[in-house]
Order: sequence, then structure tokens, then C-alpha cells
Amino acid sequence: MSLLSMFKGKGPSGFGYGSTAEEVTEGVDLSGRTMLLTGCNSGIGKETLRVLAKRGAHVIAAARTVDKARAACGEVSGETTPVACELSEPASVEACVDEVTRLGRPLSAIVCNAGIMALPQLHLKHGYELQFFTNHIGHFSLVTSLLDQLTDDGRVVMVSSDAHKGAPRAGIQLDNLDGSRGYSPWAAYGQSKLANLLFAKHLAKRLQGTGKTANSLHPGVIRTNLARNMNPIARVALSIGEPLVLKTIPEGAATQCYLAANSGVAGVSGKYFADCNVAEPSARGRDDALAEQLWDISEKIVAEVT
Repeated sequence: MSLLSMFKGKGPSGFGYGSTAEEVTEGVDLSGRTMLLTGCNSGIGKETLRVLAKRGAHVIAAARTVDKARAACGEVSGETTPVACELSEPASVEACVDEVTRLGRPLSAIVCNAGIMALPQLHLKHGYELQFFTNHIGHFSLVTSLLDQLTDDGRVVMVSSDAHKGAPRAGIQLDNLDGSRGYSPWAAYGQSKLANLLFAKHLAKRLQGTGKTANSLHPGVIRTNLARNMNPIARVALSIGEPLVLKTIPEGAATQCYLAANSGVAGVSGKYFADCNVAEPSARGRDDALAEQLWDISEKIVAEVT
């Protein structure tokens, strides 16, 4: 537990900054339920895999390679199925969708946890900036392809970040998705996390009346290998501050486990959460028109690259 955890109280949900994934799922029985999780092999994804499986869920655990997914599954107790899903490769996403569909298990939740962060240099994939393409387009394609597999009360859980508040002024630079008009590692990361948030927001609108829900979340600031691309000075600062302000991995996994499994959010949709409670996103994160624009262009990109 960080020192900050001791000073932050609990919110209306009964949970807060210092709550852990096990605590927010205490007493939850997920037996007979199947959940898909991306980024299962490290950090908060691995803890999410462990806790959801511990509560009885059959977790379809996705990682960039099946070997990484298999290794992660081998380290937890419970029913798991390892699958490969390289989000930056449309063919891999499509193969994952096919495999999940072949399993024939309705999905109670899709937890979109995987991501890359703050690449120091501009990298392109299929003509688009890599963080946007991986963090958003990959998940957009995966989720929209599996909507019919969701149970009537199925949940889509998008791991966004408060870093979405650092997105460019336009929010989503729809005219600069290849980074050719300028690239900043953190602004690009913020844009991808804003895209995750807006995707959940607009998906919730499309799911109205179905019983299915979609929400996004800020997991907190956690020292995991997601920070591997940060410059050495930033990594040192992160290391120094860790005992004071950073969440532990069990604390960092709490909000996504809460949204995936806790009955307290049954029927709640289109919200942004932090510390297992509803939080306020940025103004751009509340922009319905931008969310709709993003959806339209995301559909075009997926059609173009598949």
C-alpha cells in the first residue's frame, strides 16, 4: 500500500484509492461466466486474470503471443484459455475473434486492458501512429466484432487513463492520425487514451436498451512494464515517488475488476471511473460529437486495413 492510499477515503461505492482487486470482488461468484481479457501477461492485466479466475470466471486470456498468454495462465488457478491477440495486427485480432467465437461461450465481460505508452519516437502501423492504432483501433475492432457474443447483461470495460487529459487541444487529431504534422510521445498516448474513453462512451449510447453496458476507467498510476519506453530520468523519478504516490498492482487492477464483476455497477453505462467510483473526464471526454466522429473514422480505418 502506498502512503497516499492511507489518506484517501472511500467513495460512494464503498471502495477507494487503496482498494484491491480482491477486495472489490469479495463474495462475487463468477462461476459459469466467461470473460475476455487483453494484456493478460503482465502488470495489472496479470492481476486481473488471477482475480477473475479466482472468483470462478473462465478467462479467455489474450496476450501478444499465445506463448505469453499460456505462461500467464499457467501461473494462476482457475479455468483459463490462452489466445494470441496482437492488437496492432488486424489479422491477429481477426484470428482472436474467430477463436473466441469458436469456443462458443457467451462473454459476460470484455476487459480491454492491453496498451503501449509514450513511445519516444513516431512509429507507424498500417499508416497510423502506433499508440492510436494499438490502444484504440485494435480494441475497437476486437470489441465491435464480438458484440454479438456478449450476454444480455454483458459488460465492456475499457482501460483509459487520466492521461487522456493530456491529449492535443483538438482531443483527437483526426487530420494527423499518422503523426506527420507533429508527434509528441505523451500527447499521442493521451490521444489514444481519450479514444478509449470516447469509444466506451459512444458504444454505451449504441447499446442503450440492450442491457449490455460499456464503461471506461483510470486505473491509477502504477509502476509496471508499461513504463518501459519512458526516458531514464522519468523512470528514476517514478521509482523515487513509488512508495509515496504510486498504486500497487493489486490496487491498480481494482477498478477494472470492479467494473467487470461487481453487482454495484450492474446497468451502469457510459461512465468514466477512477478508484472504483464515477469520475469526471475532461471536456473532450464529454464531447458526444467527437465520440461519434471517432467512431465513424474508426470504422473506416478497420475496413481499410482488414
